[in-house]
Amino acid sequence: MIFGRVKPLDAILATAAKKSLHRSLGPFQLTMLGIGGIIGTGIFVLTAEAAQKAGPGMMLSFVIAGFVCAVAALCYAEMAAMVPVSGSAYTYSYAVMGELVAWMVGWALVLEYAIAAGAVSVGWSGYVVGLFQSLTGITVPKELVLGPIDGGIVNIPAAIIALLVTWLLVLGTKESATVNAVLVGIKVAALSLFVVLALPVMNMNNFDPFAPLGFAGISAAAASIFFAYVGFDAVSTAAEETKNPQRNMPIGLIGSLGICTIFYMLVAAGVIGGVGAQPMLDASGAAIPTGSPALAQACSAIGDAKVVCSKEALAWTLREIGYKEIGNLLGLAAGLALPSVILMMMFGQTRIFFVMSRDGLLPGVFSRIHPRFKTPHVVTVMTGIFVAIFAALFPVGALADISNSGTLFAFAAVSIAVLVLRRTDPNRSRPFRTPAVALVAPIATIGCIYLFFSLSRYTITLFFSWAAVGLIVYFLYGYRKSNLGRGIVETHETDPDAPPQPVPPIE
Repeated sequence: MIFGRVKPLDAILATAAKKSLHRSLGPFQLTMLGIGGIIGTGIFVLTAEAAQKAGPGMMLSFVIAGFVCAVAALCYAEMAAMVPVSGSAYTYSYAVMGELVAWMVGWALVLEYAIAAGAVSVGWSGYVVGLFQSLTGITVPKELVLGPIDGGIVNIPAAIIALLVTWLLVLGTKESATVNAVLVGIKVAALSLFVVLALPVMNMNNFDPFAPLGFAGISAAAASIFFAYVGFDAVSTAAEETKNPQRNMPIGLIGSLGICTIFYMLVAAGVIGGVGAQPMLDASGAAIPTGSPALAQACSAIGDAKVVCSKEALAWTLREIGYKEIGNLLGLAAGLALPSVILMMMFGQTRIFFVMSRDGLLPGVFSRIHPRFKTPHVVTVMTGIFVAIFAALFPVGALADISNSGTLFAFAAVSIAVLVLRRTDPNRSRPFRTPAVALVAPIATIGCIYLFFSLSRYTITLFFSWAAVGLIVYFLYGYRKSNLGRGIVETHETDPDAPPQPVPPIE
């Protein structure tokens, strides 16, 4: 199961000790970071897409996606507590399955974090522009709020929010987490209000038929709304900045996932019970694809009479059941809160690049730490510029599915790594042990593979194309420049200026 050079866990911990980030995060902040990354575009925006694929069966889709994330979270918790350094799935794969797999995982995480950050920036832009036009009656020229593919020129609001989040991340992790906690509070309050108002007026007739497109539709919806859960793994990228990570990392990972799963189930029930969620079908009985001109035309013809047609499903639901003003407030809350998701996605991306650079797989400039703010400022600024450009020019479209492909690959790798390490290094201290690992890890792996192949053919093809590009980059640069490949690892020397010591790499 080993592909290429393996970096021993002791060497990884020694590297982190020599060039580490400041530890400032506790269990509450970690849980808030997790909730901040999880609750966002998935529940505020993708509810309509899930309804179009599964109808009321999207409740089961949330269960499937949440279950796969839960078993994967148990595997993440063991690795994060045992290896409390930045890098998440990339670092864990490096220690267990080798440099090549680690590189591919790190490369795949770009699809998760950077593309997701751009997608949420575009989603935020839509909420804010729509709210502005609703309150002022002023129509903003589409050339300034849409990318060229959507018929505009540049999405200025999306680029601005991405750059503002970048600036916040450069200032410091603790400061970012504090702002994030406020935004998380807004999101939780908004969703709680939605549940309190929507559940009492549920119409059980709206749940029939429960699965109009069968289990295939439920699976397709689960693969799409997996995006609604992926933020939890970004918590593991903060391991190196966590106080007492052996205790606090499992709390942050599992706690944030559990809280969000409960919210998702209640919100989905409120949407379906309040207004219904039957997919719109074409002449052959198949669901009309979300985002297609045909669906937009159908929605226009029926006067926006189904939640599947609404781009702001939750706010629209409240308006339809008689809470117009509160619906507008929920839309405002979504606009205020979505930046916390952008923050977590960019946070995760920069920490992945930071560690890859520290290992020599990317240029050393990516691991420079700001002398005052103690953050990896160079890679943060570079990532922010990329996300801003991405958000300014491209539509949301199928970006959630593309992001999911990278996430599912990484989750499967971590699940396998936990199982392999139990066999290859059974005596290592494990502050948190995945329960029934012989069952949980395979279930997590199989679940990730199942959801991956439930994605569209276009998304799967794009993922493998991206992976091919990653292999080229690795063999042209990373393979030759890798510290491990050159026989270099950090040691536990007390002198911070002590040179790295050469050791023979483990093949």
